[in-house]
Amino acid sequence: MKVRTPSLSASWFQREDRRVSRARLGILISGRGSNMEALLQAAADPAWPCEPTLVLSNRPNAGGLEKARSFGVMATALDHKIYGKDREAFERAVDAELRAAGVELIALAGFMRVLTPWFVNAWAGKLINIHPSLLPKYPGVDTHKRALAAGDAVHGCTVHQVTAGVDEGPVIGQAEIDVLAGDTEDTLAARVLKAEHLLYPRCLAAVARKGGTRVAETVIADGVEVRLFAPH
Repeated sequence: MKVRTPSLSASWFQREDRRVSRARLGILISGRGSNMEALLQAAADPAWPCEPTLVLSNRPNAGGLEKARSFGVMATALDHKIYGKDREAFERAVDAELRAAGVELIALAGFMRVLTPWFVNAWAGKLINIHPSLLPKYPGVDTHKRALAAGDAVHGCTVHQVTAGVDEGPVIGQAEIDVLAGDTEDTLAARVLKAEHLLYPRCLAAVARKGGTRVAETVIADGVEVRLFAPH
């Protein structure tokens, strides 16, 4: 098992300097987009096999939109509120934006909408999410609160394919951290987020490459020990 301390300026996908075929990536957000930013940083490495093409938010005031533009990525918003209760109509508008941008793979990065079967089926196998728990534990919301209430010694995050069931899709990779004495929801969430930023780029790369062997690796990120079980 390897132990590495990441450089803040380096991508985890630094390999030999060569160009690779890159999947056109769409990223859906609702807020500040910290996982989106981790993906955009990974994309700075030409060996990472995804090219962020569009960032789309359902909230026009999402902070992640300007952040995406600062990376030179096209960013736009479609306010779900104007579609009322017609969720599929909103998703058809999102789908049209994604296809117009030539998107081939979608990453959900804090996109706070439950997707309809129509959208999930339209992007089957190409729709990826990151969830802040070690699935199948704690699907849905309040994952950190539930982990603390259960007295779990280990918590973490999961990257998975999106299917019709909430957080039920096939697991691509996971990352673990230790729950510490005195942890609150906020302190635990902050450490899990560091794990998310390491895990998501690795897993998306494997999806874009259409495969990869899952390996175990321990990484120290800003003093947090993260145990990765992810394709490489």
